[in-house]
Amino acid sequence: MRKQYRKATATHKSTSGGAAHQTKVSQPQPPRVIRLRNINPGLLFLVLVVVAAVVVMGVSLLTANRSSSVVIQLITPVEYREQYALPAKPHFLLDVRTPEEFATGHIAEAVNISVDELQSRLSEVPHDVPVIVYCRSGNRSATAAKILKDAGYTSIYDLGGIAAWIAQGMPVIS
Repeated sequence: MRKQYRKATATHKSTSGGAAHQTKVSQPQPPRVIRLRNINPGLLFLVLVVVAAVVVMGVSLLTANRSSSVVIQLITPVEYREQYALPAKPHFLLDVRTPEEFATGHIAEAVNISVDELQSRLSEVPHDVPVIVYCRSGNRSATAAKILKDAGYTSIYDLGGIAAWIAQGMPVIS
């Protein structure tokens, strides 16, 4: 059912006694309706794909883990000793090697939680102090640092491997 729109005309008599004249009064124009059958299906599909992509990206950004802005910082053995060990600044030193590797020698004050168990033992790692992570060569410590980041830790330092620690003449205990 289509509404009919038309222009109305009105007749006004002049108050000065002159002849009558007509004035056109405009009615509002009907709203323009875009009918889907008039749109190219390929263009419609493209527009829908773009809109869907924008929505998905927006949702992804809104629901992204808040830790995405956290940067895992690399720290050298010398920096660790100067900034944390020697001044006894509060921190948590995490050795993510296996218990067998840990028993062969580790850095003083280190706590051993293997990288394979870290996810299930996160409650043992404090959130309120910097966490310094190390392993044998640096690969597992990078994995552990990412696990901590994904779990919401915000102050994470990757010391790399104990091999570099030993190569620089730093002490280990058994």
